[in-house]
Amino acid sequence: MSLLNARNLGFPRIGKYRELKFALESYWSEKSSEKDLLETARQLRRKHWQLQLLAGVSVPPSNDFSLYDHVLDMALMLGAIPSRFKKFDEQSGLKSYFAMARGSNDTPALEMTKWFDTNYHYVVPEFEPDQQYELSSTKILDEYLEAKALGIDTRPVILGPVTFVLLGKPTDPRVTRPAVLKQILPIYKALLRRLFEEGADWIQIDEPYLCLDLDSTSKAMYRDAYQELRGVASLPKFMLATYFGGLGNNLDLALSLGAAGIHLDLVRAPEQLIALFEKCPSDLRVSLGLVDGRNVWRTDLKKALNLVRFALDSLGPDRVDIAPSCSLLHSPFDLSAETNLDAEVWGWMAFAIQKLEEVATLSRVISGEGDYQQKLAENARSLESRRTSKRIDQADVKGRIAAIDDSMLRRKSAYPERHRKQVESLTLPKFPTTTIGSFPQTQEVRKTRSAHRAGKIHPKVYEGFLKEEIKRCVRFQEEIGLDVLVHGEFERNDMVEYFGEQLEGFVFSENGWVQSYGSRCVKPPIIYGDISRPKPMTVYWVQYAQSQTKKPVKGMLTGPVTILQWSFVRDDQLRSETCRQIALAIRDEVADLEAAGIKIIQIDEPAIREGLPLRRADWPQYLEWSVNAFRLASSGVQDHTQIHTHMCYSEFNDIIDSIVSMDADVISIECSRSRMELLDAFRRVRYPNEIGPGVYDIHSPRVPQDGEMANLLHQALEVLTPEQLWVNPDCGLKTRGWPEVRQALTKMVNTAKELRESAV
Repeated sequence: MSLLNARNLGFPRIGKYRELKFALESYWSEKSSEKDLLETARQLRRKHWQLQLLAGVSVPPSNDFSLYDHVLDMALMLGAIPSRFKKFDEQSGLKSYFAMARGSNDTPALEMTKWFDTNYHYVVPEFEPDQQYELSSTKILDEYLEAKALGIDTRPVILGPVTFVLLGKPTDPRVTRPAVLKQILPIYKALLRRLFEEGADWIQIDEPYLCLDLDSTSKAMYRDAYQELRGVASLPKFMLATYFGGLGNNLDLALSLGAAGIHLDLVRAPEQLIALFEKCPSDLRVSLGLVDGRNVWRTDLKKALNLVRFALDSLGPDRVDIAPSCSLLHSPFDLSAETNLDAEVWGWMAFAIQKLEEVATLSRVISGEGDYQQKLAENARSLESRRTSKRIDQADVKGRIAAIDDSMLRRKSAYPERHRKQVESLTLPKFPTTTIGSFPQTQEVRKTRSAHRAGKIHPKVYEGFLKEEIKRCVRFQEEIGLDVLVHGEFERNDMVEYFGEQLEGFVFSENGWVQSYGSRCVKPPIIYGDISRPKPMTVYWVQYAQSQTKKPVKGMLTGPVTILQWSFVRDDQLRSETCRQIALAIRDEVADLEAAGIKIIQIDEPAIREGLPLRRADWPQYLEWSVNAFRLASSGVQDHTQIHTHMCYSEFNDIIDSIVSMDADVISIECSRSRMELLDAFRRVRYPNEIGPGVYDIHSPRVPQDGEMANLLHQALEVLTPEQLWVNPDCGLKTRGWPEVRQALTKMVNTAKELRESAV
């Protein structure tokens, strides 16, 4: 049998040791030039192509690399540049590009939101009236030719035209998505034609929206777009890539688009393979997504081989490719870089490089090339080791889960009674001001924490350092007049990793970074077993901060759903069960904070919306267990203790009823980039509790101009009553610098004071 194609849909961009992150931040801080940044990017692309070939990929992808975000890259290629950014064109292409991503002093950035149900953030394209779309970048062609010059044949990757348009946002009712699609299709055709002329015989077109529920307009957009593309001679063959779910009732639509091949995510939706075989055209090539591109566990190669053989029986060897389920953008780079990871758990895992080796192993075993029995035997031993490990299941944790009853999911009183007691206890002014939790983590803070972790600083010295940082942070907040303070979170490396390090059932990598957005990388904890809390995790530091002020200090916790979503999660039990285990651990922490005299406790759940299944039919079950997990974590307190939560990048219209049922006393939400658009959901349901809509964007280095925050708050008051409204930034301030934070928070506090005076 001929060798089956081992393929890849996309590779991590950041580099094995986050080389891209550091190059970007050096360029943004003007410590290096544009030329330096582009050279680093070129070297990374070359290295990544070579690594994929070495791992056994027959033809690696190109144009999967990005300096910031692939959706933003597509917007630039199509000339979808909003008018407010045109002034940057004269400076350089990168100035305009990064201005759209990050904003500038006088120009707000484009919105960011979650890429489907992942923790990756994409930049949301804007579609303006009278926009003139034109080919503004040849990035996809340039990178294909760059690889070709190195003697490497690649398959270019492009975001599909319909998914691009559906991901974007019309800024005016006069703009319709079908009209935008019609305008950009000629540019797609021009790019594809040029790729074909340069020798690209196949191209991967990513259309993940085909795995979502589509209305009649969206379906018509697909039919019209691909009918037009099919009508063009001299274009590459299309591999239509779908992922993050199954095609379901969109299967017929996908098969009608005229693609020469189709990629299926068989990790998320293995059942769709049978459905495809019942309708598969006789000449269609099928890419089997068998290796999980979104988790760190080894693939069950025996199980995967059964699916491959099943496909071969129906299609034959000339029509089958083997690949990861989706781009490996969501996977850490290389397990071999982990030298201190728990040895037993290390043996259960695979990162991006190892996942590609698994893909190649499947291809070679089926093709009979070489002796791969040893690899199969090693894989079987690893899976058996994990199944039988005594470290995974804990009887006491299982017992606590079994003892959960409905009374543990409800506060003692309804919100109106709680609100009355909290007003008496906290004595806050109208339009109270606060922050979301973290304050700038300076280079000194990061270096000192790193030195402590490496054992280079005595624990008592480190404790003293953190206390001084907390004390300064509290003094600053008092000086500018904030009403509810935080301790600053200087002891925390990451809002999920910090908690995972103190919970049983987690392990941690040294270099298991994945990109969240731009240069922002996260290192998700790895949940391998049952979860419990051996001791308090935050009480000491929050109690110390409270001792430094008479104003209330919030206890800051990460919620169970977010810890789950932002970790690599065990795949041997239901996610809902793992989430309940985390919720019990957070419930214990909440009780200890309350016992220590902390009157306000914030349980952040920015990932609630992110975890929502792609298909609406699956929403009710998820929303029930995720909301109950938050209620389990938060409901064990007395009425006078105020529970806050924070959410970001959430389309609340989708889940507003579930947000209400979480029953937090105060919710803070990210609103500034969307200019309070998210409040429309709260207008519809007349949200009963209190809300802090973010009044400035912390993901951009700019300080809001005079009047911006006031305008946003006045918009909020069109939806909320004065008694409901809190004033806060969009998100935590960890990644920002102190000078801009001082300016922005001072403006924020002064804006709230002016609002109080005008409301008297």
